[in-house]
Amino acid sequence: MALARRAASCGLCGRGALLGQHYEASGSNQQQQQPRLARFSDSLRGKEKSGKIRVHAGESVSRTWAQSNIRATLAQDRPTTAASDGSALLEKFAAPKGQAAASPPSVPVTAKKPPWLRQRAPQGEKFEELKDSLRSLKLNTVCEEAQCPNIGECWNGGGGAGGDSKHHKATATIMLLGDTCTRGCRFCAVNTARIPPPPDPMEPENTARAIAEWGVGYVVLTSVDRDDLPDGGSEHFARTVRTLKALAPEILVECLTPDFRGDWEAVRHLAVSGLDVFAHNIETVKRLQRIVRDPRATYDQSMEVLRVAKGSKAGLVTKSSIMLGLGEKDDEVLQTMKDLRDAGVDILTFGQYLQPTPLHLTVKEYVTPEKFDHWRVVGEKLGFRYVASGPLVRSSYRAGEFFVESMIKEDRQKAEAV
Repeated sequence: MALARRAASCGLCGRGALLGQHYEASGSNQQQQQPRLARFSDSLRGKEKSGKIRVHAGESVSRTWAQSNIRATLAQDRPTTAASDGSALLEKFAAPKGQAAASPPSVPVTAKKPPWLRQRAPQGEKFEELKDSLRSLKLNTVCEEAQCPNIGECWNGGGGAGGDSKHHKATATIMLLGDTCTRGCRFCAVNTARIPPPPDPMEPENTARAIAEWGVGYVVLTSVDRDDLPDGGSEHFARTVRTLKALAPEILVECLTPDFRGDWEAVRHLAVSGLDVFAHNIETVKRLQRIVRDPRATYDQSMEVLRVAKGSKAGLVTKSSIMLGLGEKDDEVLQTMKDLRDAGVDILTFGQYLQPTPLHLTVKEYVTPEKFDHWRVVGEKLGFRYVASGPLVRSSYRAGEFFVESMIKEDRQKAEAV
């Protein structure tokens, strides 16, 4: 069986010219080729360490075994960083004078997940209704594509995986612009390709009509990165928001956006489209950006996206998210929080990074619920209007929570009164 050589733009760095060789198994007997491909990735890893070449992952197409094996093998060599206590740095934010507040320790990664990370399988009447509706309309959700552990709770309206809530509306997170991303972040399970299929021109209208009929109170619109589009998909996003608001103005709309390659006009265009919350995730601390995210997504660029969005419209609520458990240190987390506040971010979420497949970045540590609560307290003292912090929290997790809805509606009333 032959090995097919690929020479395309690299999924990790985005450069057009490859310095290393890229392979993927072709045919139906990929398992027979794994030892050979493993030796190939070992060779690349050795060259990367020696400084002779820079290792690339090749064009990312449907998570081919070869590409993911190279990424995963390299990821295993990343040094594990123990969580620092951080109490000396953080006590001035988290404890009264004279009382030092220790940062709770994390749990070393073991074969089994700790009990606080276990979830029941999603089920429930509302869950099944939304699932069937999505299938019939051929819509994508990041809940499914990214294998979110909270899909049952959010789709059932905050009532847990079994759907026992009677007082909350469901929160849905719809993924626009297709299900294939132009970037290759090493924490994300979404499919990637250098040039994905073109967006469905009717998707904004179809999506808006479907959401209006579901009866959800709060919807999150997100998307893959589309670096192949001139505006990064900003107008596609904005048209979806405008159409949805025309059909159901009472629904609160959050847009969890890409960075649009630093195109500030694209950021402003979406920010003034009628959305209620502009969200963009910083994902991790500055030191880990190039390990965790695609190199085209930078710390400073993401901070500027949030700053530009905040200044585009008076009263606009902005939001970001940080994953923990990737080897970050407490002082780095604190600095990231300060930088987000300086960018005007109102809402911050913390969640545990969970490896979506064995081919993605490994978890460095399981952060305890006590430490997540610690970061919630620190965030509130730093001035964030709302902080959701917990092992299973995700950026759009329980986005329609009562407090957030009330905050948005109060801001809207103040803006109308001016």
